[in-house]
Amino acid sequence: MSAAPGALAAYRPALRPRVLLSDPLLDGAATVHLIKDAETGSSFKVGPKEHFLIARMDGERSLAEIGEEYAGEYGRRLGDAHWKRLLGLLGAKGLLAAGTDASPGPSTAPPPGATVSPGAPAAVPPGAAASGRATASGPPAPAAPVPEKRTLLRGSLPLVADADATTARLHRAVGFLLAPAVLAPLLALTLAMEAVVLVRAGELLLAVRGLLANPVLLTGTAVLLWVSTALHELAHGVVARHHGGRVSEIGLRWRLPAVIMYCTVDDYLYFGTRRHRIATAAAGAVMNLIFLLPFCALWLFAPLDDATHEAFAALLLLGSVQALVMLVPLPPLDGYRIASQLAGATGLAASTGVYLRLALRRSPEAAGYPRRARIAYPAYAGATALVLACALAAAVAGVHHLLTA
Repeated sequence: MSAAPGALAAYRPALRPRVLLSDPLLDGAATVHLIKDAETGSSFKVGPKEHFLIARMDGERSLAEIGEEYAGEYGRRLGDAHWKRLLGLLGAKGLLAAGTDASPGPSTAPPPGATVSPGAPAAVPPGAAASGRATASGPPAPAAPVPEKRTLLRGSLPLVADADATTARLHRAVGFLLAPAVLAPLLALTLAMEAVVLVRAGELLLAVRGLLANPVLLTGTAVLLWVSTALHELAHGVVARHHGGRVSEIGLRWRLPAVIMYCTVDDYLYFGTRRHRIATAAAGAVMNLIFLLPFCALWLFAPLDDATHEAFAALLLLGSVQALVMLVPLPPLDGYRIASQLAGATGLAASTGVYLRLALRRSPEAAGYPRRARIAYPAYAGATALVLACALAAAVAGVHHLLTA
């Protein structure tokens, strides 16, 4: 059987420009790729074989050429039925570009007899749209999210009409801070600051206790910590923009009594490199620590009165805890996103739980997991347990210090 027989062989499919494909990700025992339509926000999962085919739909290669590459990689050829199912899936989800969007020339147009449903954005090969089956794994594309009902007690409120344009302006203003020559010294200073915080943690903890007795300075400290959380969110957006991402919304979210800012990065999982994804996830906590640097300098070197000196000391400890808590590898914290990228997994916590239950029961299913998963899931569980144990030990030591100081 030919790689793509009949009328389909010459067809040169192309994905629409805003269709995003992720790197391979562990999903339980499977390896998947995420595919997202950045215009509608819908996404779904496919296996490595489907991804191999979809990633080559660039409008330049025909199905015959893609089929030859597939046969060379996987040792089997695809017939019309396979192509129709795959193209039917992509066409139904609106991911294929129209025939006029393909490269010039008669060979790039849809094959004879192709039909396009009224208003559909994609050119679908003959028979593809009629197929209700799909080779891709995962659920159908989700419907557009229903906006959250806004009440006095809970809700959200967008603050800007065009969040992506706002982030672009912020990036132009402060993007120089992401240059290695600037960022490296800032990171070194934050590490030095955290070393000071660790060494003098007892003193800082007593300052926090003293701050609770001063309502004015307590309010000022709370305001500064809120500003730090706002900068945390904006940092995610700026770093995402730096790496080619898009910010869809910046706003306020409240669950009274808490009111926080949020910044939604649409395509974080589809950035070109893992390093860029980790940098985007870590940007918020790093921003929290950088925000503390001038207050640390004032606390260490400025001639302050006792009350202000104590307030800055408390701010240093509370701000450091705020940043470090965000790095705990539990959902939905930034640390969990970093851990997921290090593991190369989606649904890391849930998959880890399933795998460990199988492994503890010595189920044969656990042995069926790929080697990468058998390493990543226990490593995540062990690292998370270690982090939580350290946090608990620090909390116990802090309480003991307060009770005995």
